[in-house]
Amino acid sequence: MLDALLMIVSAMLIVLSLLQSGKTSGMSGAFTGAGGLNLFANQKERGSEKVISNMTMVLGIAFFALVILIRVV
Repeated sequence: MLDALLMIVSAMLIVLSLLQSGKTSGMSGAFTGAGGLNLFANQKERGSEKVISNMTMVLGIAFFALVILIRVV
């Protein structure tokens, strides 16, 4: 039962991670340094991006808790 729930949560976590939009210029920006380093940039998520981000965080916590629970039981 817990194993099936863990598989469902992990599949949903993968899908939500893939749905998130990239916030950098990708691999080319990593090698060329394009775009600069904005450590203190004030970019807030809005609308659907915020919902997806929050759902990803909740599913990540649920995944962690399920793994611990399965290991203990």
